Formats: sequence, C-alpha cells, structure tokens
Amino acid sequence: MLPESAHVKSAYLGENGLLSKLKPGTVCIDSSTIDTNVSVQISSTIIKSGGIPLDAPVSGGVMGAEAATLTFMVGSRNSNEFENAKSILELMGSKVIHCGDLGAGQTVKICNNMLLGSAMIATAEAMALGTKLGVDPKLLATVINSSSGRCWSSEVSNPCPDVLPNAPSSRDYSGGFATKLMLKDMNLSLNAAKSQKLPLFLASLSTQIYGHACAENELANKDFSSVYKWINKK
Repeated sequence: MLPESAHVKSAYLGENGLLSKLKPGTVCIDSSTIDTNVSVQISSTIIKSGGIPLDAPVSGGVMGAEAATLTFMVGSRNSNEFENAKSILELMGSKVIHCGDLGAGQTVKICNNMLLGSAMIATAEAMALGTKLGVDPKLLATVINSSSGRCWSSEVSNPCPDVLPNAPSSRDYSGGFATKLMLKDMNLSLNAAKSQKLPLFLASLSTQIYGHACAENELANKDFSSVYKWINKK
C-alpha cells in the first residue's frame, strides 16, 4: 500500500522493480488508492509479465487495520482470481467485496473517499457551529449520532477534540489518515469526474478546503479531521 500513483509505478516498473523479478503466476495485490487509469495500465503490464493483478484499496483507517475490520474493494479479471485472493485479504479485513473488472476497486474507493471527505467537513462545521453557540460538544455528538445527521465522521472519528477518546482529534489529530492524502484522493475523484464531463460541486469545494488546510504545514500531516481546527481559525 503506497501513497500515490508515482510510488506504485516505481515499485512495479522502476529499476529493480517487482516486474523485473516476477515469477509467472505470482499474485500481485495493490491496496494503494491511486488513479484508476494508472492502476489498469500497471495491471496490464503485470499480465504481460505473467502475473495476476488485483486492485484492492481499503477503507477503515488505522483503527480498522489494528482490529482487522478493514473493507477491501477488489477489482480483478474474473471471479476465480478474486476468490483465490479473498482468503488472504480476509486475514486483514471483515469485508472483501468484488467490485468488478480491474480498476473497479479503485473507482469504488475514490467514490467512497470523495463522500467521506465532504462528510468530514460538514461534520466539522456542524460541531463548530454548535459549540460556538454554547452546546456541549459531547451532547451535540450524541444527538447527531441518534438522528439523521449520523455518519462515520460523527460517530467513529468525530473531529471535535475530547468527544471520542480514541479518535485522532482527541490526541491532537495524530495518526489516522493525513489531510494531504485526503486532498490527493479528492483530486483523484475530480480528475475522474472531469474525464466523464460530470460536475462535482460539493467535492470541488471540499477539495479547495483541504487544499487551504494543507497550505498550513501543521495540518497537512495531521489526520484529515483536523479540518475542524482550520475551520475554527477562520
């Protein structure tokens, strides 16, 4: 699992890369979140080298990895190759979902993170507004999580410090999923939408917000829920 498309390209195609020593029949599972077209291109090269590629990005974050409850979104050439790899992925995740052909796992992951990124900003704004108006943040989170506003960002990784003791926000946003990586994933979704001539108004604005947050070096490497901190500075 590597951060960006360039890193995956280098790992497979670079000097002394994996493909230079790949044995026929080797299963190559990539759990990075990268550009779908790049993933498909690398998979094609793996096939030409005799390997069996699968794109299998994950959702669940650090907490999911520690508890082996990750969700794997898998793209493969056929169901047989998916089933052969499934037993490996089940050691690390509680859900392993076949999303379709090669690249489909990346597409589903990009859509998921686009939604997650926007939902985190909306949650941060709601928590910031409520606390500014004098509502206890723990009470506010309890009501939200018992109502229609409930989401992963409010219930599992609430961006307001001290609401959830195990959330990154309660340890100065350390660990978790870096803001700069969320910005990367938001841009992946915008690039994919551009190729389909599909306007994404909310995702575009959310991407700008993460860009502004990353411009403050302090937040770029913090968990992306630190967007709450950026909002409160404005």
